[in-house]
Amino acid sequence: MASQSALIGNPLKDGHGRTISYLRVSVTDRCDLRCRYCMAEKMTFLPRNALLALEEIAIIAERFIARSVTKIRLSGGEPLVRRDVIDLARRLGRHIGYGLDELTMTTNGTRLAEHAEALHAAGMRRLNVSLDSRDPDRFRYITRHGDVGQVLDGIAAAKSAGLAVKINMVALKGLNANEIAPMLAWCVEQGHDLSLIETMPLGAIDEDRADRFLPLTDVFADLSEAFGLTRDTHDSGGPARYWRVGASGTRLGLISPLTANFCDGCNRVRLTTEGRLYSCLGHDDQVDLKVALREGGVAGLDAAIDRAVAIKPARHDFRVAAGAAPTVARHMSVTGG
Repeated sequence: MASQSALIGNPLKDGHGRTISYLRVSVTDRCDLRCRYCMAEKMTFLPRNALLALEEIAIIAERFIARSVTKIRLSGGEPLVRRDVIDLARRLGRHIGYGLDELTMTTNGTRLAEHAEALHAAGMRRLNVSLDSRDPDRFRYITRHGDVGQVLDGIAAAKSAGLAVKINMVALKGLNANEIAPMLAWCVEQGHDLSLIETMPLGAIDEDRADRFLPLTDVFADLSEAFGLTRDTHDSGGPARYWRVGASGTRLGLISPLTANFCDGCNRVRLTTEGRLYSCLGHDDQVDLKVALREGGVAGLDAAIDRAVAIKPARHDFRVAAGAAPTVARHMSVTGG
């Protein structure tokens, strides 16, 4: 892989002077859960022949590495439902130390017990696991049919395999607000970091998101008093702003797209499972990299990447209001969380 370092150059910069160093890849829009804030109960997924092939995902990712992208996150949907995702992780993992600093994954954890060791062997050293409740009945309600025991077993397997785990918890008013402080205490006990996330208006769901929107400004005030939070300058390459939890090694991250906009330092773009590159989660502007690659080869792909980065907007236009339509029609699972 030493030759890869010779390819690195022409760093990607958007029209607002931000360097793009982070690529998120949705390897599938499918998921084995149906979280209420994310999906409708009866989802229509893309036909499998519309998806990028593993080889195409790898080629696109490698062109981003050649353009100074140093972090890649595999996501979905649920990435571990795609049968060849471990092969993709192995291929991309070979670039770590040769242009790529980190390869990570966001997963719901249901299949993590089976794959944790393989992910570590591929070069991953940390994962984000979505977990909105540790109460079995509440977890089943939020996910519509999930078994929290599977997720907890997966988290334990990841820890045993040497993977650092950060828990992602969407803060939901009237649903899991009373579990946030206990979740943070559990993360301190287990040695996990925790990121709290405000619900985002992506895709039509069966409920009104305004009914569940919980501003993290309210949550933070209570947690700060209970846990003695102090500001931490840690930067994971994502949108979270971090606090240290007392004298523990746990960090609390807040991802607040509505109450504390984080767009000024945005360094990421998102590749969908069908090959469209979105430069902003909250806008519909996109460039089809699958067509560019199939019709123009690597040169066509590079030109398409440049076009996509050039149109990256200054900020998203998210808002959550009673009865309001989602800001964008596509679901998070299509774009990649």
